[in-house]
Amino acid sequence: MKACGSVFKYGDNVDTDVIIPARYLNITNYTELASHCMEDIDKDFVKKVKKGDIMVANKNFGCGSSREHAPIVIKESGVSCVIAETFARIFYRNAINIGLPIIECPAAAQGIEAGDEVEVDFDSGMIYNKTKGTEFKGQAFPEFMQKIIRAEGLINYINSQAE
Repeated sequence: MKACGSVFKYGDNVDTDVIIPARYLNITNYTELASHCMEDIDKDFVKKVKKGDIMVANKNFGCGSSREHAPIVIKESGVSCVIAETFARIFYRNAINIGLPIIECPAAAQGIEAGDEVEVDFDSGMIYNKTKGTEFKGQAFPEFMQKIIRAEGLINYINSQAE
């Protein structure tokens, strides 16, 4: 399983209230909700993001509230993967539960810049910065997590096992 796209880069402590501001949480349509993704720190994100693009951040990405809306809007906006130095634990779990691939790799988070073209191989955990010709070894997903992500989330995975 791979992801490849252009990078949107953010700093430390990007919290769930910035990823999707609370004022929009009454919206139930995920596509409409995603139209507000990152708007408080990057007004142009939703105008520029393309299917397959990659989000890169520094430390503690997804801190704040435990809402699942944050990884949902990132995924719904077209982002194929989030790379960060570290993730808030509840965000990490919510991302996997909804099928958003995320990978921790401090070296990649520091060595990748906005606009770089990056490819991620989830089987090996390798991250390739095509723009700079560099590569990083992130933490590969265990097989059971890869199955959840391939199924587009935990509920779909569980339902597929019951069939």
